[in-house]
Amino acid sequence: MLDPSTSAIAANRFGLGARPGDLAAIGADGHDWLRAQLKGAPPVLAGAELRSSTEILAQGLKLRREFQEAKKSEARASSDAGATQKGDLEKVGQYLKPIYVSEVIARFQEATATERPFVERVTQFWANHFAVSIDKQFLAGLAGSFEREAIRPRVLGSFSELLLAVESHPAMLLYLDNHLSVGPNSLAAQRGERRQAQRRIGINENLAREIMELHTLGVGGGYTQTDVTAFAEVLTGWSIGDDRGRFAGGVPGQFMFRSELHEPGAQGVLNTRYADTGIGQGIAVLRDLARQQATARFIATKLVRHFVADDPPAAVVGRVAGAFTASEGDLPTVYRALFEASESWLQPLSKFKTPSDYIVSAYRGLSLPVEAGKGPLLPFELLGQRTWAPGSPAGWPDRGADWDGASALIKRIEWADAVGARVGSRRDAAQLAPQLLGANLSDATRTAVARAASAAQALTLLVASPEFMRR
Repeated sequence: MLDPSTSAIAANRFGLGARPGDLAAIGADGHDWLRAQLKGAPPVLAGAELRSSTEILAQGLKLRREFQEAKKSEARASSDAGATQKGDLEKVGQYLKPIYVSEVIARFQEATATERPFVERVTQFWANHFAVSIDKQFLAGLAGSFEREAIRPRVLGSFSELLLAVESHPAMLLYLDNHLSVGPNSLAAQRGERRQAQRRIGINENLAREIMELHTLGVGGGYTQTDVTAFAEVLTGWSIGDDRGRFAGGVPGQFMFRSELHEPGAQGVLNTRYADTGIGQGIAVLRDLARQQATARFIATKLVRHFVADDPPAAVVGRVAGAFTASEGDLPTVYRALFEASESWLQPLSKFKTPSDYIVSAYRGLSLPVEAGKGPLLPFELLGQRTWAPGSPAGWPDRGADWDGASALIKRIEWADAVGARVGSRRDAAQLAPQLLGANLSDATRTAVARAASAAQALTLLVASPEFMRR
């Protein structure tokens, strides 16, 4: 018989927070509950309001082109130009905002209602690992479809296929400016077709650097600046289709390999020579990066830090990295190595919840509905973790020290108080507490909830308790 706290660890650490009845359903061994979630295809987010990246970007590019043409219009008086430009920019923003809201609501609804919360947690883990941020133009409209199209379908597949899908998605190419990267000896450069007065022409290393530093090898993973430059040249031509402009071609808004921008010739990356096979050259480098020992170690460390402890136990990291290498990056095998490690169950409440974790677990535990509109988005902004807005390709931090400051805690307590005032009269906190926290429920919290002056205060004390804020 395993420790009774394992059901609470399964639901709250490996899942997204227990709902009433979950701990009883999981039982004394959470391993089988987690293994069962790995069977079958990953859940798909669907809805008439969720559009493809191709459609979103094609329309966005059209709106931006209209904006650029408006700027150049000689028919407008110079005194009115500023107002016109501002109006056109607002038009693009107005187009993207409802797309963003619909995507966040669909994601939030899935997180609060899913019967496979471990799969949803690893989906959000990978979305943060391969982070894009909505503070860049078009990404407000593309961040959600990027997660739906490139990440969700592959979280139970291989890391290699996930990596390839992510790096060739228009959202990542736009976010890291690879569509602007031009090989210095490419056909386009030789013909002078990319000369623009206010844009620097040449190699853009953003995508290559972030793939090595953040997506695969990690800092200290054995690559050099020479490798970054060579890889950036390999990735020239990885671009997006458009039906207008000097490089018109392909499906507007869809990935396209533009051979005229590609740097010709073989390239050496990490002591391996890659022949110039066009798009195949980049695919070959990505597949080799996915097989590197440094990649296995980097991914294992991040997974163990996310699920187990801010200071990842070395033994668990080694086991997960070994599973990654032996299975050639088969992700279900990697996940099983993670949650089958005995050390992963030894420290209840070792992780401080991020704001997103905290909000989702409260919605799940209190059976709160996620309604359409911007209302459900406000807590994420209030508590400092707006969806898909980490502000950098590094994604959101994953250590308690980044989230448990005094100001942040006050905001959580204030939000918990608002939740208690709103639904406390319709929830019995004393009954909910053991169902949500199981063996992790402390005597202090149990007593405080039982002695609360009102139902609203009891619920606030539960949601604001130290053990509810941890997983």
